[in-house]
Amino acid sequence: MKNIIVLGATGSIGDSVLSVIKQNKNKLNLLGITFNSNISKAKDIINEFKLKNVYSESDESHISLKHTFKDNYELNILRDKAELEELLNKNDVDIIVSAVSGFAGLESTIMAAKTGKTILLANKESIVVAGDIVLPLANEHSTQIIPIDSEHNAIFQCLDSDKNTEDVSKIIITASGGPFLNKKISQLSKVTKKEALNHPNWEMGAKITIDSASLVNKCLELIEAKYLFNLNEDFFDLVVHPQSIIHSIVTYTDGSSICQMSNPDMRVPIAHALSLHDKRLSLNFSEIDFSSLKLTFQDIPEDRSELVNIARDICNLGGSSGAIFNAANEIAVQSFLEEQITFDKIYEVIYRTFDAIPMSKNIDINTVYETDNQTRIEAKKVVKSIS
Repeated sequence: MKNIIVLGATGSIGDSVLSVIKQNKNKLNLLGITFNSNISKAKDIINEFKLKNVYSESDESHISLKHTFKDNYELNILRDKAELEELLNKNDVDIIVSAVSGFAGLESTIMAAKTGKTILLANKESIVVAGDIVLPLANEHSTQIIPIDSEHNAIFQCLDSDKNTEDVSKIIITASGGPFLNKKISQLSKVTKKEALNHPNWEMGAKITIDSASLVNKCLELIEAKYLFNLNEDFFDLVVHPQSIIHSIVTYTDGSSICQMSNPDMRVPIAHALSLHDKRLSLNFSEIDFSSLKLTFQDIPEDRSELVNIARDICNLGGSSGAIFNAANEIAVQSFLEEQITFDKIYEVIYRTFDAIPMSKNIDINTVYETDNQTRIEAKKVVKSIS
């Protein structure tokens, strides 16, 4: 039995993780969760899984939980970060799922990296903004990081069993292209929030769905892949694959290419990661109909090339450049969702902010937080100037 803590359990990744656990209760046990503000959903999870541990930073959430479960003496309602850290380090914890969305997930990912447990990583932003900090920290504490983004998990599965990349010639990361694949950026000024959130293949949270529509998500994944697999950016190609069936392709020096295929369902990479080193888990999944399958591929749209080039530059620059890019994008996405800017202006906010903030080559965790804060202030100025 593997005991699991899910950080950010009420989000879309949390939903998928809990679904896999429910289908494999004889092998997986949910030991605890963290969440922010979705109190109703958290309460449902606590009741369904008969949870022993729950943590939220929110005062409102904490008070509500204390009131609702005042007679549940088996439930530990944690409020202090030291208590959460103690929980993550308990001997009976096997797996920590890092599923908090955005930059907000950095703190808990760093906390998990110090535990010596296995981390299932969905929070790509923590690697984008602080890969030079998180990965050495994980190595120092013998913490294994397994990616559960579909693309990175696909790469992980396609690599040889020893995960050696010496014989790798090229890695192709696929992108669906999102709902606006066939539109130029100049044609996106009138698209609605509803249209942008209507992804053709995946069911995801709002922020990552907008990132997919803008192609920023693929840029974040490129940066993350550079760190996770310790390869230069020129080993990676980005290719549009509208069907989202092939998630990544690894080409070896002998000309062999291995791909990972599945219908677009986040439970598939999660199930793989949860069963690592053991027999694969059982899932109720939709099989690929190979007899009617048609797969197409195309280049990244030319007018998104500037965005991809910035991501490639970040792979080479390191330092605080990833934190600048991520914070600029988070403000741009938030501003679009709040209808302060049009969709096409997301790119302008990112480009102008990225150019305005000086980059630090040598960083520590304080530098990352300072850069994030400084960048958000600048990005909000850019938003104000164009809204």
